[in-house]
Amino acid sequence: MADRPLNATAASLLGFLHDGPMTGWDLVAAAESRIGDFWSLTQSQVYRELTAMAAAGLVRAGERGPRDRRPYELTEAGRAAFAEWASRDPGTEAIRFPLLLAVLFGRHLPPGRLAEHLAAHRRAHAERLAGYAAAAAQLPPGADEIEPYAIATLRFGLAYERAVLAWFDDLPAGVTGTDPTEPPPPA
Repeated sequence: MADRPLNATAASLLGFLHDGPMTGWDLVAAAESRIGDFWSLTQSQVYRELTAMAAAGLVRAGERGPRDRRPYELTEAGRAAFAEWASRDPGTEAIRFPLLLAVLFGRHLPPGRLAEHLAAHRRAHAERLAGYAAAAAQLPPGADEIEPYAIATLRFGLAYERAVLAWFDDLPAGVTGTDPTEPPPPA
């Protein structure tokens, strides 16, 4: 790893380890709760990256604890690698939205199947928006000053989900298989 640039998955793990030592299990849980809506990490990726980062001296493995879990802590080399990664341009995003493939090839689906997909995905996005809105409503006064980076990420989530729901609501009836005179479902 020392001979190649840090990848975003490894960097995110190093970012979490800035908060203190964590086991692989803890890192999977942190990734799921903090970045799971916009960056996916599998358990196998986490353990593979931890092994590689330990070999490169970016993290140090502690003694095994309960349930054979081993905590990892950030080393100075890990802090430096993270700082270098964080200062690089993050690059452009790549949209990976499997539903868009189904929409693109919708004419090949049995009648009604695309409408089922769209309805299910719309519900999921509405639920995610409701979760983000609930999280935003619970923020204490001055949260922008206390945790501006997390707040900026939450605001992106709110804007993204609103945009996706607006896209669903604007789909032509020929795509959704619905009656164009019916109002769209509530967000």
